[in-house]
Amino acid sequence: MAVRAERWRSKGDERMSLGAHLVELKKRLFISAIAILVTAIAGFIFADFFISALRAPITNIAESTGRGAALNYDAVTQAFDIRVQIAFTVAIVAASPIWLYQVWAFLVPGLVRKEKQYAVGFLATAIPLFLAGCAAGWYVMPNIITLMLGFAGDQDLSNLNAKYYYDFIVKLLLAVGIAFVVPVFVVLLNLVGVLSAEAILKGWRIAILTITVFTAIATPAADVISMFLLAIPMIVLYFIAALIAWLHDRRAAKRAAKVEAELGADV
Repeated sequence: MAVRAERWRSKGDERMSLGAHLVELKKRLFISAIAILVTAIAGFIFADFFISALRAPITNIAESTGRGAALNYDAVTQAFDIRVQIAFTVAIVAASPIWLYQVWAFLVPGLVRKEKQYAVGFLATAIPLFLAGCAAGWYVMPNIITLMLGFAGDQDLSNLNAKYYYDFIVKLLLAVGIAFVVPVFVVLLNLVGVLSAEAILKGWRIAILTITVFTAIATPAADVISMFLLAIPMIVLYFIAALIAWLHDRRAAKRAAKVEAELGADV
């Protein structure tokens, strides 16, 4: 007897067979791929703009110190590879509303109502916070590069490998972007019952110390303003997460007390 895999839809009793499920997956992947490909082509065309923006800190160092500082392409195909990397990085970010919606539309029918609420809340807060974090990383990036290259002597040249330099900047932006999203994960852990508001609040000293160390590393010691501009929103986000967790725990405690009272009355 053949066993047919089925998936419940969100409306009524409509169900989706395994074949229809795979067709829908193919459709969602195709739309996402087209969106990324189109934006990648645009990113490749305008790659010079992004390369100029990435090169700006090095150019400033060369002008301010009077020593050589430039991007170095040490392979025949490296310049082209960098443009392709930039194109697809821009595509992933620019097309994110489209491919994230496709992921959401594919998963929604298989989620219960509460899971849908958590997913909507997570996406609605995590995406803007991640982009804000990337923007903050972009703001402090020139200072970090200036600080790191400042350890080289005045007589030394700073001819940086272009691929390594690009990878360094992408990792920096991702690190700061993810750091801005951490409070959302903290709230999510609280909503699913893994982490209590009390535990979050008890760890506020460690959280502030961690944020301070992170921002101190990410910004030059002489640029205190940049450090505070990066640290303050991260600390505020942490305490907002703690407040949301506290409100959730308080509501859950009231609900549990009400259920216990009703059960006691029935007995």
